[in-house]
Amino acid sequence: MKALYDLPAPAKLNTFLHITGRRDDGYHLLQSVFMLIDWCDTLHVELRSDGGLSREDLTTPLPADDLVLRAARALQAHARPGQGAHIGVAKHVPAQAGMGGGSSDAATCLLALNRLWNLRLPLATLEGIGLRLGADVPFFLRGHNAWVEGVGEKITPITLPAARFAVLKPDAGLETSLIFAAPDLNRSNPVAIISGFAAHSGSEAYGFGHNDLQPVAQRLCPAVTDAIEWLGRQGLKARMTGSGSAVFAVMSHEADLPQEPSGWQLRQCDNLAAHPLQGWAD
Repeated sequence: MKALYDLPAPAKLNTFLHITGRRDDGYHLLQSVFMLIDWCDTLHVELRSDGGLSREDLTTPLPADDLVLRAARALQAHARPGQGAHIGVAKHVPAQAGMGGGSSDAATCLLALNRLWNLRLPLATLEGIGLRLGADVPFFLRGHNAWVEGVGEKITPITLPAARFAVLKPDAGLETSLIFAAPDLNRSNPVAIISGFAAHSGSEAYGFGHNDLQPVAQRLCPAVTDAIEWLGRQGLKARMTGSGSAVFAVMSHEADLPQEPSGWQLRQCDNLAAHPLQGWAD
């Protein structure tokens, strides 16, 4: 095997996000449902026999040392001498959106190189590597929609009803660290139970809870409010995903939405029952 092409790295939406406390080390405790959607980046990996690691930006320019290269370096510690890779990244999921694009790219990179280098590392080992790269990486490695708790490390698979969503990313982005550092962030939301979420049938499940980060995000980034109001004018009830700035709304059916404002990104997305690469590591 010398190359693997057209490998998807799907984005996620947080259908809700509650902050239930804060640990002594400063990490926030959360509850959320992470849901995969069909808005994807694409990776291509080719074997290098000189031990080098390189990355080619096929669409949007990426930082010089992004999560993809960091993931490759971390996994290379388990590889034989001389095993390297050239990685092409076609970036489509917007950055600073709360959609996990960078973490998903890292997860797809780990799954791909585990195969390309014939390492046969188990999923648990890849998850350990992924968690050191970012809290969301293990979710993408496991490859199923999930109820997520703790600091993001407690992942329980769940089945979600099929649905279509309008996902809107305004031109402005948000730094996650600024939101979590905000003194007015609600950090004491009551703990929910998974059965409470499961009691909501069909598309009603996507109205469960709220996003505790959204009020702070709207204060720091007025474009979040603009995006919510724009979808509201289309008759859609929107909320922010993750730490933003992207927002989303459930759609009852495919619709002809008007052209989004210049510099914004709008897509109608379906949720995924599973990651396309689920099962690539046991």
